[in-house]
Amino acid sequence: MSNTQKNRITVEIYGQQYVILGTESSSHIRHVASLVDNKMREISSRNPGLDVNKLAVLTAVNAVNDYLKMKDLLERLQIEQLKEKE
Repeated sequence: MSNTQKNRITVEIYGQQYVILGTESSSHIRHVASLVDNKMREISSRNPGLDVNKLAVLTAVNAVNDYLKMKDLLERLQIEQLKEKE
């Protein structure tokens, strides 16, 4: 069993309260929740007829898309950096 301290934080995302349990700092968890809330509100403002489930899925799709773009960029930068060292 891990001895890592877990933080239990209550956050509000799109008008609903959630209890998040994680090893990250409370401020990090709050920041992540704020980003999710902001993205949901942004998508909702462009698509006011979406129900909450579809809104949540579109928010997840956007987040994973952003993650994959950043991961690809990081990998390309690491490759470039390795080439420069050769």
